[in-house]
Amino acid sequence: MLEGIKVIDFTNYLPGPYATLRLADLGAEIIKVEPPEGDPARNTGISKQGSGLVFLSNNRQKKSITLNLKEKDGVETALKLIAHADVLIESFRPGVMGKLGLGYEAVQKVKPDIVYCSISGYGQKGLLSKLGNHDLNYMALSGVLAQLKDKQGKPVHPSITIADYLGGFAANERILAGLVSRFLTGKGSYHSISITDQLVSLLGNHVMVEKETGEADGISVLNGSIISYALYETQDGRYMSIGALEPKFWQNFCLAHGREDWIAAHFSKTEDANPIFQEITTLFKKKTFYEWIEFAQKVDCCMAPVLEVGELNEHPYFKEKELIFTSSWGDCQVKMHSDIKQETISPPPKKGQHKDHILNNLLV
Repeated sequence: MLEGIKVIDFTNYLPGPYATLRLADLGAEIIKVEPPEGDPARNTGISKQGSGLVFLSNNRQKKSITLNLKEKDGVETALKLIAHADVLIESFRPGVMGKLGLGYEAVQKVKPDIVYCSISGYGQKGLLSKLGNHDLNYMALSGVLAQLKDKQGKPVHPSITIADYLGGFAANERILAGLVSRFLTGKGSYHSISITDQLVSLLGNHVMVEKETGEADGISVLNGSIISYALYETQDGRYMSIGALEPKFWQNFCLAHGREDWIAAHFSKTEDANPIFQEITTLFKKKTFYEWIEFAQKVDCCMAPVLEVGELNEHPYFKEKELIFTSSWGDCQVKMHSDIKQETISPPPKKGQHKDHILNNLLV
């Protein structure tokens, strides 16, 4: 879909590389510009072979060139690369690209129709823009982390960097919009992605609900407070999710257990004082996790197991799609677009692997 689109990628770690991985899997050519020491992600989460797992999982289908952007030659080479590109994406601290001579205004002189995207935690300007922060900080400040609390009201520390991934999605959205705009107008564009702002954009329902009702946990039927949309523990200490909001799904669940009397309690509370909640809690504990999985595949009631990462490969849904696959170079990778078949997939590049090839092409 994006064959012929060339992206110069000045990003490290996760949000930017995840964004360009998704573009690469759509067919774009990604030239990853790394410092002489390489993307720090090459040393994050070390594999048995000594490579960084964060790098390996987010950088297939890319080419690598190393440039020292603190030196004049490195900047000049970067500008030559950009002159032949369609997209530039960067994730330095605000102002760094400008100081290097690679800010949007400088880049426009060599490539007027460039689509230029900057990813940062708090935007390029303003109160917090110069501060260093990470995913957990963006989650906390945005209000999203406050939506993930245990029963005692303590925020739960996520084990997935939701903000980083969402920042990557948002960057892609704007890059693709920029490419469409360029196709329509012939003009390039600049895009500043604040990861924190993108997280706040998830809270439209929550902000409105809080202003109208004073409730801070969003739409009540979706926050675990009703029996038909909740998590239940199984006999063996695992968990199942049920999301039977529509009457037909709740009826299917109740009638499958011969409990027509539960139907009227559809939107009753998940409180100890609710006898039907107590009965359903007891019901779930009478069957094992895998017995409930079998039930969920037979009875159409919006039920799904809370799977662990290591179980995904064994679930028939993921098996059918081959969403998680063993790569030709031997590690485990995840497809970015499950409905797009790729004939060939290249491994994450070695540091500077394509430098000679790329520079030779610039001289042609």
